[in-house]
Amino acid sequence: MNKINSRVAHALARLRAEKPLINHITNLVVMNDTANVTLHLGALPVMTNFAPEEAEMTRISGALLLNVGMIDDAWVAAMLAAGKQANALGIPIVLDPVGAGATKLRTETDLRLLRELRVQIVRGNAGEIGVLSGMGGIVKGVESVEDLENPIEAAKQLAHTTKAVVALSGKRDIITDGERVLGVDNGHVWLTTLTGTGCMATTAIACFAAVEKDFLLAATSALATYGLAAELAASKAQGPASFKVAFLDQLYHLTPEQVAEGARIVDLTPKAPGA
Repeated sequence: MNKINSRVAHALARLRAEKPLINHITNLVVMNDTANVTLHLGALPVMTNFAPEEAEMTRISGALLLNVGMIDDAWVAAMLAAGKQANALGIPIVLDPVGAGATKLRTETDLRLLRELRVQIVRGNAGEIGVLSGMGGIVKGVESVEDLENPIEAAKQLAHTTKAVVALSGKRDIITDGERVLGVDNGHVWLTTLTGTGCMATTAIACFAAVEKDFLLAATSALATYGLAAELAASKAQGPASFKVAFLDQLYHLTPEQVAEGARIVDLTPKAPGA
């Protein structure tokens, strides 16, 4: 077992032992699925979107998830209220900039959240990260429709700009804090046949961020665990519907020992000349 796989396995064990509360302000399309992912990983979900209660709910949470899949003035006000309380108490914020680049409003809302809040982790697809980094990216609806020429540099650029860890989901997930770069090769193509699997991955990241304060490791642990569960589930499924059931079952039953053995994580950090 290599060192990073051991740390990932230990993070999953801590998550299951500590059972942190994860406050979600997320979209109605994925709310039930993200609540179940939270439960199956070992944490406790709560779904809120009402600004007057956000400070109180966030105060007792281990992490705050902001998902911009559905936006209006009230939802944005709730995100800002919760985010400001999280910042005041040192509670990590995980942002999913759903559909950034699809409309001007979505892009500006994401940039506003990144400007007014101290976000610890941003997870998005190639199009969303490309748009927010200023390095290109095309989003149609909420889907990335064109690969970035250099996804690592786009993720690093956004990490430098926001001071957040950036997780760019793809065939190989890229996770960076602007200096360190890790890749996760776990996953399965059937994740692309279900709506909301990107949002569910962000939920997994928020769960791990509640117990692991090295946020690069937290995001990497989440995506490796999530991707490994998908691989194991696909071996038992016949199609997208049975895959979804098997995937949730696998998240619930996955052990730290399986993660230590099956996580496929690569160090992509550029080496210094002569190193």
